[in-house]
Amino acid sequence: MASGSVNKVILVGNLGRDAELRATPGGLEVISFSVATTERKRDKETNQWTDQVEWHRVKMFRDTNKSRSTVHEYLKKGQKVYVEGRLQTRSWDDKDGQKKYSTEIISDRIELLGRKEGGGSGGGGGRDRDDEDGGYQGGGYGGGSGAGGPQHEAPDDDVPF
Repeated sequence: MASGSVNKVILVGNLGRDAELRATPGGLEVISFSVATTERKRDKETNQWTDQVEWHRVKMFRDTNKSRSTVHEYLKKGQKVYVEGRLQTRSWDDKDGQKKYSTEIISDRIELLGRKEGGGSGGGGGRDRDDEDGGYQGGGYGGGSGAGGPQHEAPDDDVPF
């Protein structure tokens, strides 16, 4: 890979909220959710272990004309998931004219891992799986750099209207 580049993200973490499903006028469904990853570190001063949690926004796009997905029904708060995709940063102007940026993962593969933490059924039961490995495959949609790519919804906490 002499002159190429790689934009690849792999996460294993827990869902912070139930997945949300939206449909676009162009026939795409958008599955949105957040994943928490935790890194355990020892504090040098107190010698105590602390957890550093990072939150990641994830979106998966699927063409509803090709297949209907029920993966969002299994993506429940606390579920452990494996997510594969790429980073995408988009920008928009808020109501005050300030430029805002958001980086999220555009997922092309999700796998449910184990049982939902805190009990529950989790795991998905194998229904509507898209590939032989038991994962869910996205449509690979999501555009390029935020500015010239497709328009996506603003994050819930920064919606300008």
